This record gives sequence, structure tokens and C-alpha cells, in this order.
Amino acid sequence: MPLMVLTTSVLTINANNLAQWTSKNEITAEVEEKDVTVFTSLGWKEVLGGIKSGNVALTVKNDFAASALDSIMWPLFGTVVPWTAKASSAAVSATNPLYSGSLLVKQWTPITGSPGDVNEASYTYPTSGTISRAVV
Repeated sequence: MPLMVLTTSVLTINANNLAQWTSKNEITAEVEEKDVTVFTSLGWKEVLGGIKSGNVALTVKNDFAASALDSIMWPLFGTVVPWTAKASSAAVSATNPLYSGSLLVKQWTPITGSPGDVNEASYTYPTSGTISRAVV
């Protein structure tokens, strides 16, 4: 099994490639656990999957230059927009799948830190609807 070190991960939000500002990309998908245990389960818990959900988490270095991160993200605040993510900037393939969907930009922190700190912030945005996985 090949192992991977992330060096060129790509995250787009609303068709904007944020790679030059991101230092962390994380896509999470999960499903609710529904307990369906009955007396005939012989004392063992039985579960089924319920509603699925996901999150797109990222850490960004804030940038206020013209056409930079703040001017991209501020207008998206409070809206549901499309996103895509790949582990590598290489072409989409079986070894570099493209994940995509929609997310809610529910928070924006343009200024954060103490004297001498890097102005960076971390976010976890909930997905809205299906997360898709493509290999071609």
C-alpha cells in the first residue's frame, strides 16, 4: 500500500483554488449510528447507518491583498457554495480522487492573533447534501 505525504493538496471553494493560503485541508464524512438492538440480539448491540453528513475543515493564512483570500471569502459568508478537494494537484485518478459537494460558509475570522503571531484561522464548514467521489 503506497503511503502519502501531503505536499500539494488542493481545496477549492466556489471555484476559487485556496491552495496558496491553506496549510490544512480535511474532508470528513460520517453517518449517524442508529441503535436497532432487540431482545433477539442475544445481548449484542446492533446498529444501522442513519443520515450522512460531512465537514470541510481548513486552516488559512489571512490575506487582504486585492483578489486575495478575504475578498474571496467575505462575500460567501452565510451562503452555501460548491467545493472540491484532492490530495494532490495531479490529475484526478484512482490514486488521486476528487471529492466534491456544497458547504455552508458559516464563519469568517479575518483578524486573529497576538503581537508577532501569524494572522491565521481554522474553520470547519458543514457540507450540504451529497459528498461525491470521482476518479476520472
